[in-house]
Amino acid sequence: MRLGPPGYAECPVELGANPRRQPGVLFIGVNDDGSCADLRITDDLLTSLEAFARDGRIVPLPVLTVSKRELDGCSVAVVEVQPSDNPPLKFDGRVCVRRGPVRGYATAEEERRLTEKRRWGLLPFDQKPLSGTSVADLDLVRFKVEYLPAAVAPEVLEENGRDTEEQLRALRFLHPSGEATPAGILVIGRDPTAWLPGAYVQFVRFPGTEIGDAIRDEKRVDGPLADQFRLLDEIIRANIAVASDLARQRQEPRPDYPVIAVQELLRNAIIHRVYEGTATPVRLTWFDDRIEIVSPGGPYGQVTRENFGQPGFTDYRNPAIAEAAKNLGYIQRFGSGIARAQSALQRNGNSPAEFEVTPQFVCAVIRAAP
Repeated sequence: MRLGPPGYAECPVELGANPRRQPGVLFIGVNDDGSCADLRITDDLLTSLEAFARDGRIVPLPVLTVSKRELDGCSVAVVEVQPSDNPPLKFDGRVCVRRGPVRGYATAEEERRLTEKRRWGLLPFDQKPLSGTSVADLDLVRFKVEYLPAAVAPEVLEENGRDTEEQLRALRFLHPSGEATPAGILVIGRDPTAWLPGAYVQFVRFPGTEIGDAIRDEKRVDGPLADQFRLLDEIIRANIAVASDLARQRQEPRPDYPVIAVQELLRNAIIHRVYEGTATPVRLTWFDDRIEIVSPGGPYGQVTRENFGQPGFTDYRNPAIAEAAKNLGYIQRFGSGIARAQSALQRNGNSPAEFEVTPQFVCAVIRAAP
């Protein structure tokens, strides 16, 4: 099975996502000369091809569909890749391009030209200019030391002759107007809430099972996203209780919540929330019997109230923020956070997470293990 002409497999995103504003189509199950390869097109193969778009190696996320077809008696898998509104796309931190019949990795100059061709008017909110901001509102030390090495392949950085502002534009943190984007402010901003007042998490721990006057603990978690994620991880671990299972011959400690489940659902709430036109934070409310995580903004794109949380239904209100979280190591695989959380809850003996989905907010409820 081949994903394209010789040398193409190293640059899989160039097929349809970067060039020409026309879909690209892959036929898997035929030889180079067009003859049938007699490849078994199984459900596992189709699933693995569909998952290729969400494993985090291609950013921003490509839009593709996978189907099984019969062509002249030959079973093939057909992958259709839609052109991106926001080139260039990267595979493992590098941009793929076509030079005539040859495919390869883009030079710094080719990547710069692709960046300039973006259709900025169609961009999501997190990549539009944030009025009144400038490069001065971005922490360039954090960008160079923490983010840039995580987002760009080392060999590309070694060959990179671009200045800092060009690098910021290439990574969707700076608009050509010279203003910072919401993604830039949230990931490497000096003071994110000065420009996006709801960009923080409000944590409250109540004794008992209801909201009352007494508060056991309360924190406001703000700053750049990486700082928020780190501090929230500390809060999660500090509030999880661990008990021993005395019914077994060996005492085995079991937490009332698995750390990974709370992490995944809370990070989802931060990444997928609405940031535009609201001062409402993400709320993390901890009771003795449950955790409630409320994210401003309802479902987005192809995700609806009916299919929310189901495998195969994912969309990104804030694709640049999701990309940054993946680059920084806080997302393992796009579109898998809820599934990972539910799996961890099941292994730990918790009931599945419950979701209340409305046009205004999404609330996730995690109940403590018995």
